[in-house]
Amino acid sequence: MQYPTIKLWSDANCYSPWVMSVYVALREKGLPFTLQRIDLAHQQHLTEEYAAISLTRRVPTLALDNIQLSESSAITEYLEECFPAPDYERLYPHDREKRARARELQAWLRSDFMSIRQERPTEVIFAGKKYSPLSEEARRSAAKLIEGAQSLLSAGQQNLFGEWSVADTDLAIMLNRLALHGDELPENLAQYAWFQWQRASVQLWLGESVKKG
Repeated sequence: MQYPTIKLWSDANCYSPWVMSVYVALREKGLPFTLQRIDLAHQQHLTEEYAAISLTRRVPTLALDNIQLSESSAITEYLEECFPAPDYERLYPHDREKRARARELQAWLRSDFMSIRQERPTEVIFAGKKYSPLSEEARRSAAKLIEGAQSLLSAGQQNLFGEWSVADTDLAIMLNRLALHGDELPENLAQYAWFQWQRASVQLWLGESVKKG
C-alpha cells in the first residue's frame, strides 16, 4: 500500500500531552510517520522556518503530503476523515452522539484545568517529578475534573463510550497528572487511567519520552 508522507513535530522531550494525542492517533491508524523534535526551551518553534510550517508556532504540527495542520484535536479529526474505518482503526465513536461527546470532552480538557496543568505538569507523568501539594484553586479544579469524569465512567468501565477513542487517551493524561503524583483520586478513575496507559500506542509514546531525573 502506498502511504502519504507524514511528519509530526514534537517538543524535544516528548512531554507534550497534545503531541501524545496525535502520536497515539497515528499509531492506532497504523500510519508510518517521521517524528521531528524541536527545542521549545530554545524557542525553535518561534523561528520563521517553523512559522512557515505551523500556523500556531506550537506543537503538535502535522504535515501530510501538501497540508500542514496544527492543534491536536483538529489533526485527529482530519486523520479520521482521511483514513476512515473500517480500513483503519476508528479514533472517534461510531455513534454520532458519542462522537459529539468525545469532541466535547476533548475541547473541555484543552480549555480548562489550567491550575492542574501548571501544578502537575507532564514532568509528573513522563519524568516522575514531585511538586508541592495542590493549591486551593487546583483542588477545586481537580474536584471539577473528577466530577465530570465520574459522570462519564461507571465502576469498572474501561472506555468512555463502549469502545476506545482518542478522547480516552486525552482524559487518561489529565487524570494521570494526579494519579501518578499520588494525589487523591477515586479508585475507579485511577484504574481507568491505568488501563488506558497499557494501550500499545500509549506505551510506544512512553518509549519516545526522554525521562530525566
